Amino acid sequence: MTLDLHHDLRMPRDRHTVSRQAFVAELRGFILNDMAAGMRDSFERDTAPAFVKQHGRPPATQDEVHDAMRSNTYFRFYSAIRCNAQEMVWRSVIPDVQLRLGELKEKIAVLSGKAGGTLTLDPSLPLPKNVEGLEVHLMPGGYAPDDTVAAGAVYDNGLCVFAAGFMGRNLDDIGLSMSNYVKHGYPDFAVKRVLDCGATVGHNAAAWAQTFPGAEVHAIDVSAAVLQYGHGRAESLGLPVHFRQMNATDLKYPDGSFDVVFTSMFLHELSVPDIRKFFAEARRVLRPGGLLINMELPPNGELPPYEQFYLDWDCYYNKEPFYRAYRDQEPAALVATAGFDPGKYFQFVIPQYSYMPETEFISQIRTPHAVNQNTGRLSSGVQWFGFGAWKQ
Repeated sequence: MTLDLHHDLRMPRDRHTVSRQAFVAELRGFILNDMAAGMRDSFERDTAPAFVKQHGRPPATQDEVHDAMRSNTYFRFYSAIRCNAQEMVWRSVIPDVQLRLGELKEKIAVLSGKAGGTLTLDPSLPLPKNVEGLEVHLMPGGYAPDDTVAAGAVYDNGLCVFAAGFMGRNLDDIGLSMSNYVKHGYPDFAVKRVLDCGATVGHNAAAWAQTFPGAEVHAIDVSAAVLQYGHGRAESLGLPVHFRQMNATDLKYPDGSFDVVFTSMFLHELSVPDIRKFFAEARRVLRPGGLLINMELPPNGELPPYEQFYLDWDCYYNKEPFYRAYRDQEPAALVATAGFDPGKYFQFVIPQYSYMPETEFISQIRTPHAVNQNTGRLSSGVQWFGFGAWKQ
Protein backbone atom coordinates (compact mmCIF):
# COMPACT_ATOMS: atom_id res chain seq x y z
CA MET A 1 0.00 0.00 0.00
CA THR A 2 1.29 3.46 -0.90
CA LEU A 3 -0.22 6.75 0.18
CA ASP A 4 1.99 8.85 -2.08
CA LEU A 5 0.64 11.00 -4.89
CA HIS A 6 2.78 11.22 -7.99
CA HIS A 7 2.51 14.84 -9.09
CA ASP A 8 4.24 18.09 -8.20
CA LEU A 9 1.50 19.38 -5.88
CA ARG A 10 1.75 16.50 -3.42
CA MET A 11 2.39 17.47 0.17
CA PRO A 12 5.86 16.69 1.55
CA ARG A 13 5.43 14.33 4.51
CA ASP A 14 7.72 13.85 7.50
CA ARG A 15 7.88 10.52 9.31
CA HIS A 16 5.22 11.59 11.82
CA THR A 17 2.74 12.44 9.05
CA VAL A 18 3.56 9.22 7.21
CA SER A 19 2.88 7.17 10.33
CA ARG A 20 -0.31 9.03 11.17
CA GLN A 21 -1.74 8.68 7.66
CA ALA A 22 -0.71 5.03 7.42
CA PHE A 23 -2.55 4.33 10.67
CA VAL A 24 -5.73 6.02 9.41
CA ALA A 25 -5.59 4.18 6.09
CA GLU A 26 -5.05 0.83 7.82
CA LEU A 27 -7.91 1.60 10.20
CA ARG A 28 -10.23 2.34 7.29
CA GLY A 29 -9.15 -0.86 5.58
CA PHE A 30 -9.93 -2.80 8.77
CA ILE A 31 -13.34 -1.15 9.05
CA LEU A 32 -14.35 -1.71 5.41
CA ASN A 33 -13.09 -5.28 5.24
CA ASP A 34 -12.88 -7.01 8.63
CA MET A 35 -15.47 -5.01 10.55
CA ALA A 36 -17.90 -4.96 7.62
CA ALA A 37 -17.69 -8.75 7.44
CA GLY A 38 -18.17 -9.01 11.20
CA MET A 39 -21.21 -6.73 11.07
CA ARG A 40 -22.80 -8.86 8.38
CA ASP A 41 -22.13 -11.98 10.47
CA SER A 42 -23.79 -10.28 13.44
CA PHE A 43 -26.80 -9.42 11.28
CA GLU A 44 -27.17 -12.97 9.98
CA ARG A 45 -26.51 -14.60 13.36
CA ASP A 46 -28.54 -12.33 15.66
CA THR A 47 -30.53 -9.51 14.05
CA ALA A 48 -32.09 -11.34 11.10
CA PRO A 49 -33.30 -14.33 13.18
CA ALA A 50 -34.80 -11.94 15.74
CA PHE A 51 -36.61 -10.11 12.95
CA VAL A 52 -37.95 -13.40 11.56
CA LYS A 53 -39.11 -14.45 15.01
CA GLN A 54 -41.02 -11.18 15.41
CA HIS A 55 -42.42 -10.80 11.87
CA GLY A 56 -42.51 -14.33 10.52
CA ARG A 57 -40.30 -13.40 7.51
CA PRO A 58 -36.85 -11.96 6.73
CA PRO A 59 -36.39 -8.19 6.30
CA ALA A 60 -37.79 -7.23 2.90
CA THR A 61 -36.32 -3.72 2.49
CA GLN A 62 -33.20 -1.83 3.45
CA ASP A 63 -35.30 0.31 5.81
CA GLU A 64 -36.34 -2.82 7.71
CA VAL A 65 -32.69 -3.90 7.89
CA HIS A 66 -31.62 -0.43 9.06
CA ASP A 67 -34.34 -0.21 11.70
CA ALA A 68 -33.48 -3.69 12.96
CA MET A 69 -29.75 -2.91 13.07
CA ARG A 70 -30.12 0.33 15.06
CA SER A 71 -30.04 -1.63 18.30
CA ASN A 72 -27.28 -3.98 17.10
CA THR A 73 -24.17 -3.27 19.18
CA TYR A 74 -21.80 -4.23 16.39
CA PHE A 75 -23.49 -1.82 13.97
CA ARG A 76 -23.41 1.02 16.48
CA PHE A 77 -19.72 0.45 17.16
CA TYR A 78 -18.96 0.08 13.43
CA SER A 79 -20.72 3.37 12.64
CA ALA A 80 -18.97 5.25 15.45
CA ILE A 81 -15.55 3.99 14.40
CA ARG A 82 -16.21 4.65 10.71
CA CYS A 83 -17.35 8.24 11.36
CA ASN A 84 -14.29 8.88 13.50
CA ALA A 85 -12.00 7.36 10.87
CA GLN A 86 -13.56 9.61 8.23
CA GLU A 87 -12.82 12.68 10.33
CA MET A 88 -9.30 11.37 11.00
CA VAL A 89 -8.66 11.23 7.24
CA TRP A 90 -9.05 14.99 6.96
CA ARG A 91 -7.24 15.75 10.22
CA SER A 92 -4.24 13.79 8.97
CA VAL A 93 -3.74 16.13 5.98
CA ILE A 94 -5.12 19.55 6.97
CA PRO A 95 -2.11 20.72 9.07
CA ASP A 96 0.33 20.17 6.19
CA VAL A 97 -1.97 21.91 3.71
CA GLN A 98 -2.36 24.91 6.02
CA LEU A 99 1.39 25.06 6.62
CA ARG A 100 2.28 24.98 2.92
CA LEU A 101 -0.65 26.83 1.38
CA GLY A 102 1.46 29.79 0.22
CA GLU A 103 4.03 27.48 -1.34
CA LEU A 104 1.24 25.53 -3.03
CA LYS A 105 -0.24 28.66 -4.61
CA GLU A 106 3.19 29.65 -5.94
CA LYS A 107 3.67 26.21 -7.51
CA ILE A 108 0.30 26.41 -9.24
CA ALA A 109 1.09 29.87 -10.58
CA VAL A 110 4.39 28.61 -12.03
CA LEU A 111 2.79 25.50 -13.54
CA SER A 112 -0.22 27.27 -15.08
CA GLY A 113 -0.37 26.84 -18.84
CA LYS A 114 2.73 24.67 -19.15
CA ALA A 115 0.82 21.66 -20.47
CA GLY A 116 -1.65 23.72 -22.51
CA GLY A 117 -4.63 23.43 -20.18
CA THR A 118 -6.79 26.37 -19.13
CA LEU A 119 -8.77 27.61 -16.12
CA THR A 120 -11.95 29.67 -16.43
CA LEU A 121 -13.75 30.81 -13.27
CA ASP A 122 -17.17 32.40 -12.88
CA PRO A 123 -17.39 34.41 -9.62
CA SER A 124 -21.09 35.11 -10.29
CA LEU A 125 -22.03 31.41 -10.34
CA PRO A 126 -24.52 30.61 -7.54
CA LEU A 127 -23.34 27.69 -5.45
CA PRO A 128 -25.84 24.89 -4.74
CA LYS A 129 -26.92 24.88 -1.11
CA ASN A 130 -25.69 21.34 -0.57
CA VAL A 131 -22.19 22.41 -1.70
CA GLU A 132 -22.05 25.81 0.00
CA GLY A 133 -23.67 24.91 3.29
CA LEU A 134 -22.79 21.28 3.90
CA GLU A 135 -19.52 19.61 4.88
CA VAL A 136 -20.01 16.68 2.50
CA HIS A 137 -18.02 13.56 3.45
CA LEU A 138 -17.47 15.28 6.83
CA MET A 139 -14.70 17.35 5.19
CA PRO A 140 -14.13 20.48 7.32
CA GLY A 141 -15.09 23.62 5.46
CA GLY A 142 -16.65 21.67 2.61
CA TYR A 143 -15.58 21.70 -1.02
CA ALA A 144 -16.21 25.35 -1.82
CA PRO A 145 -15.31 27.46 1.22
CA ASP A 146 -13.76 30.34 -0.79
CA ASP A 147 -11.68 30.89 -3.91
CA THR A 148 -8.41 29.49 -2.55
CA VAL A 149 -6.89 26.14 -3.45
CA ALA A 150 -6.99 24.72 0.08
CA ALA A 151 -10.13 22.62 -0.40
CA GLY A 152 -8.65 20.98 -3.49
CA ALA A 153 -5.42 20.13 -1.69
CA VAL A 154 -7.25 18.74 1.34
CA TYR A 155 -9.49 16.64 -0.89
CA ASP A 156 -6.65 15.28 -3.05
CA ASN A 157 -4.38 14.36 -0.17
CA GLY A 158 -7.26 13.21 2.00
CA LEU A 159 -8.65 10.99 -0.73
CA CYS A 160 -5.22 9.38 -0.97
CA VAL A 161 -5.47 8.37 2.69
CA PHE A 162 -9.18 7.52 2.36
CA ALA A 163 -8.59 5.23 -0.64
CA ALA A 164 -5.78 3.34 1.12
CA GLY A 165 -4.21 2.31 -2.19
CA PHE A 166 -7.43 1.16 -3.87
CA MET A 167 -7.80 3.98 -6.41
CA GLY A 168 -4.66 3.96 -8.52
CA ARG A 169 -1.37 5.80 -8.69
CA ASN A 170 -2.94 9.27 -8.77
CA LEU A 171 -6.45 8.39 -7.58
CA ASP A 172 -7.27 7.99 -11.26
CA ASP A 173 -8.27 4.35 -11.53
CA ILE A 174 -11.96 5.12 -12.11
CA GLY A 175 -11.08 7.43 -14.99
CA LEU A 176 -8.57 4.97 -16.39
CA SER A 177 -10.99 2.06 -16.06
CA MET A 178 -13.89 3.90 -17.72
CA SER A 179 -11.84 5.49 -20.50
CA ASN A 180 -10.13 2.21 -21.32
CA TYR A 181 -13.50 0.47 -21.27
CA VAL A 182 -14.52 2.87 -24.04
CA LYS A 183 -11.20 2.65 -25.87
CA HIS A 184 -11.07 -1.14 -25.97
CA GLY A 185 -14.79 -1.89 -25.89
CA TYR A 186 -15.62 0.46 -28.77
CA PRO A 187 -12.38 0.74 -30.79
CA ASP A 188 -14.13 2.36 -33.77
CA PHE A 189 -15.62 5.19 -31.68
CA ALA A 190 -13.73 8.44 -32.29
CA VAL A 191 -13.12 10.36 -29.07
CA LYS A 192 -12.13 13.95 -29.86
CA ARG A 193 -13.85 16.01 -27.13
CA VAL A 194 -14.64 14.83 -23.59
CA LEU A 195 -16.57 16.61 -20.82
CA ASP A 196 -16.09 15.48 -17.21
CA CYS A 197 -18.88 16.87 -14.99
CA GLY A 198 -18.47 17.25 -11.22
CA ALA A 199 -14.75 16.77 -11.77
CA THR A 200 -13.47 18.21 -8.44
CA VAL A 201 -9.65 18.16 -8.79
CA GLY A 202 -9.73 16.48 -12.20
CA HIS A 203 -8.10 13.17 -11.30
CA ASN A 204 -10.42 11.34 -13.70
CA ALA A 205 -10.36 14.05 -16.37
CA ALA A 206 -6.58 13.67 -16.40
CA ALA A 207 -7.06 9.93 -16.93
CA TRP A 208 -9.21 10.56 -20.02
CA ALA A 209 -6.50 12.89 -21.35
CA GLN A 210 -3.96 10.14 -20.74
CA THR A 211 -6.02 7.44 -22.45
CA PHE A 212 -6.95 9.64 -25.42
CA PRO A 213 -3.93 11.96 -25.82
CA GLY A 214 -5.34 13.53 -28.98
CA ALA A 215 -8.66 14.46 -27.38
CA GLU A 216 -9.67 17.84 -25.97
CA VAL A 217 -10.71 17.21 -22.37
CA HIS A 218 -12.90 19.63 -20.41
CA ALA A 219 -13.66 19.40 -16.68
CA ILE A 220 -16.32 21.37 -14.81
CA ASP A 221 -17.28 21.84 -11.17
CA VAL A 222 -19.11 24.50 -9.17
CA SER A 223 -16.20 25.01 -6.77
CA ALA A 224 -13.47 27.47 -7.75
CA ALA A 225 -11.20 26.06 -5.04
CA VAL A 226 -11.05 22.53 -6.41
CA LEU A 227 -10.76 23.78 -10.01
CA GLN A 228 -7.78 26.03 -9.29
CA TYR A 229 -6.00 23.17 -7.58
CA GLY A 230 -7.07 20.71 -10.29
CA HIS A 231 -5.68 22.97 -13.02
CA GLY A 232 -2.25 23.02 -11.36
CA ARG A 233 -2.45 19.29 -10.75
CA ALA A 234 -3.14 18.46 -14.41
CA GLU A 235 -0.44 20.87 -15.58
CA SER A 236 2.07 19.18 -13.27
CA LEU A 237 1.21 15.86 -14.92
CA GLY A 238 1.71 17.33 -18.38
CA LEU A 239 -1.93 16.74 -19.29
CA PRO A 240 -3.84 19.58 -21.01
CA VAL A 241 -7.25 19.70 -19.32
CA HIS A 242 -9.57 22.71 -19.63
CA PHE A 243 -11.14 23.48 -16.25
CA ARG A 244 -14.22 25.68 -16.04
CA GLN A 245 -16.49 26.71 -13.17
CA MET A 246 -19.98 25.66 -14.14
CA ASN A 247 -23.09 23.89 -12.90
CA ALA A 248 -23.74 20.61 -14.70
CA THR A 249 -27.47 21.34 -14.74
CA ASP A 250 -26.85 24.36 -16.99
CA LEU A 251 -23.98 23.58 -19.37
CA LYS A 252 -22.56 26.61 -21.17
CA TYR A 253 -21.57 24.65 -24.27
CA PRO A 254 -23.18 24.53 -27.73
CA ASP A 255 -25.43 21.71 -28.86
CA GLY A 256 -23.60 18.66 -30.16
CA SER A 257 -20.17 19.80 -29.02
CA PHE A 258 -18.85 16.66 -27.25
CA ASP A 259 -18.22 13.04 -28.14
CA VAL A 260 -18.29 11.90 -24.50
CA VAL A 261 -19.97 13.26 -21.37
CA PHE A 262 -18.60 11.50 -18.29
CA THR A 263 -19.23 11.51 -14.54
CA SER A 264 -17.68 9.64 -11.65
CA MET A 265 -19.38 9.32 -8.25
CA PHE A 266 -21.18 12.56 -9.05
CA LEU A 267 -24.82 11.68 -9.54
CA HIS A 268 -25.40 10.69 -5.91
CA GLU A 269 -24.35 14.22 -4.91
CA LEU A 270 -27.34 15.66 -6.83
CA SER A 271 -31.04 15.74 -6.07
CA VAL A 272 -33.12 13.60 -8.41
CA PRO A 273 -34.58 16.68 -10.19
CA ASP A 274 -31.04 17.95 -10.77
CA ILE A 275 -29.94 14.56 -12.12
CA ARG A 276 -32.74 14.78 -14.67
CA LYS A 277 -31.69 18.31 -15.62
CA PHE A 278 -28.08 17.20 -16.01
CA PHE A 279 -28.95 14.21 -18.19
CA ALA A 280 -31.04 16.44 -20.44
CA GLU A 281 -28.13 18.86 -20.72
CA ALA A 282 -25.70 16.01 -21.35
CA ARG A 283 -27.86 14.76 -24.21
CA ARG A 284 -28.04 18.27 -25.67
CA VAL A 285 -24.26 18.82 -25.75
CA LEU A 286 -23.51 15.35 -27.14
CA ARG A 287 -23.07 15.02 -30.88
CA PRO A 288 -25.22 12.45 -32.70
CA GLY A 289 -23.60 9.11 -31.95
CA GLY A 290 -22.03 10.55 -28.79
CA LEU A 291 -21.71 8.71 -25.49
CA LEU A 292 -22.99 9.43 -21.97
CA ILE A 293 -21.08 7.29 -19.47
CA ASN A 294 -21.30 7.37 -15.67
CA MET A 295 -19.43 5.53 -12.97
CA GLU A 296 -21.62 5.20 -9.90
CA LEU A 297 -22.70 2.92 -7.12
CA PRO A 298 -25.08 0.19 -8.26
CA PRO A 299 -28.81 0.90 -7.86
CA ASN A 300 -30.66 -0.51 -4.89
CA GLY A 301 -32.98 -2.41 -7.21
CA GLU A 302 -30.14 -4.77 -8.16
CA LEU A 303 -29.09 -5.61 -4.61
CA PRO A 304 -30.64 -7.56 -1.72
CA PRO A 305 -31.89 -5.58 1.30
CA TYR A 306 -28.77 -5.96 3.43
CA GLU A 307 -26.46 -4.76 0.63
CA GLN A 308 -28.76 -1.79 0.03
CA PHE A 309 -28.55 -0.90 3.72
CA TYR A 310 -24.76 -1.28 3.76
CA LEU A 311 -24.05 0.88 0.71
CA ASP A 312 -26.46 3.60 1.77
CA TRP A 313 -24.71 4.04 5.12
CA ASP A 314 -23.16 7.27 3.76
CA CYS A 315 -26.55 8.89 3.29
CA TYR A 316 -27.28 8.75 7.01
CA TYR A 317 -23.84 9.12 8.59
CA ASN A 318 -21.48 10.80 6.09
CA LYS A 319 -23.42 13.97 5.15
CA GLU A 320 -24.46 12.83 1.69
CA PRO A 321 -28.18 13.68 1.74
CA PHE A 322 -29.02 12.64 -1.84
CA TYR A 323 -27.17 9.32 -1.73
CA ARG A 324 -30.16 7.12 -0.94
CA ALA A 325 -32.62 8.94 -3.20
CA TYR A 326 -30.29 8.51 -6.16
CA ARG A 327 -29.67 4.82 -5.52
CA ASP A 328 -33.40 4.20 -5.25
CA GLN A 329 -33.74 5.28 -8.90
CA GLU A 330 -33.53 3.02 -11.91
CA PRO A 331 -30.64 4.33 -14.06
CA ALA A 332 -32.27 3.26 -17.33
CA ALA A 333 -35.41 5.23 -16.46
CA LEU A 334 -33.39 8.35 -15.57
CA VAL A 335 -31.58 8.19 -18.89
CA ALA A 336 -34.78 7.60 -20.84
CA THR A 337 -36.50 10.53 -19.12
CA ALA A 338 -33.77 12.79 -20.49
CA GLY A 339 -34.67 11.78 -24.04
CA PHE A 340 -32.17 9.01 -24.74
CA ASP A 341 -33.51 6.04 -26.67
CA PRO A 342 -34.11 3.24 -24.11
CA GLY A 343 -32.71 0.82 -26.65
CA LYS A 344 -29.39 2.67 -26.52
CA TYR A 345 -29.01 2.27 -22.75
CA PHE A 346 -26.25 0.01 -21.38
CA GLN A 347 -24.68 -0.87 -18.06
CA PHE A 348 -21.68 -2.90 -17.02
CA VAL A 349 -19.44 -4.02 -14.17
CA ILE A 350 -15.68 -4.00 -14.76
CA PRO A 351 -12.48 -4.65 -12.79
CA GLN A 352 -9.89 -2.01 -12.00
CA TYR A 353 -7.64 -1.13 -14.92
CA SER A 354 -4.71 -0.06 -12.73
CA TYR A 355 -4.26 -3.39 -11.01
CA MET A 356 -3.98 -5.88 -13.87
CA PRO A 357 -2.23 -6.28 -17.23
CA GLU A 358 -4.03 -4.44 -20.01
CA THR A 359 -4.59 -7.70 -21.90
CA GLU A 360 -6.39 -9.15 -18.87
CA PHE A 361 -8.51 -6.00 -18.51
CA ILE A 362 -9.54 -6.21 -22.18
CA SER A 363 -10.49 -9.85 -21.71
CA GLN A 364 -12.49 -9.00 -18.57
CA ILE A 365 -14.53 -6.20 -20.17
CA ARG A 366 -15.63 -8.58 -22.90
CA THR A 367 -17.10 -10.90 -20.26
CA PRO A 368 -20.39 -9.83 -18.63
CA HIS A 369 -20.14 -9.35 -14.86
CA ALA A 370 -23.16 -9.05 -12.57
CA VAL A 371 -23.49 -6.60 -9.70
CA ASN A 372 -22.21 -8.27 -6.54
CA GLN A 373 -21.24 -7.34 -2.99
CA ASN A 374 -17.86 -5.97 -4.16
CA THR A 375 -19.35 -3.62 -6.75
CA GLY A 376 -18.58 -0.04 -5.82
CA ARG A 377 -17.15 -0.89 -2.40
CA LEU A 378 -13.79 0.70 -1.71
CA SER A 379 -12.32 -2.52 -0.30
CA SER A 380 -10.51 -5.62 -1.45
CA GLY A 381 -11.82 -6.90 -4.78
CA VAL A 382 -13.61 -3.67 -5.73
CA GLN A 383 -15.29 -3.53 -9.14
CA TRP A 384 -16.80 -0.47 -10.82
CA PHE A 385 -20.41 -0.14 -11.95
CA GLY A 386 -21.04 1.97 -15.01
CA PHE A 387 -24.02 2.90 -17.14
CA GLY A 388 -24.94 5.24 -19.90
CA ALA A 389 -26.46 5.62 -23.34
CA TRP A 390 -25.61 6.46 -26.92
CA LYS A 391 -27.23 9.50 -28.46
CA GLN A 392 -28.95 8.78 -31.75
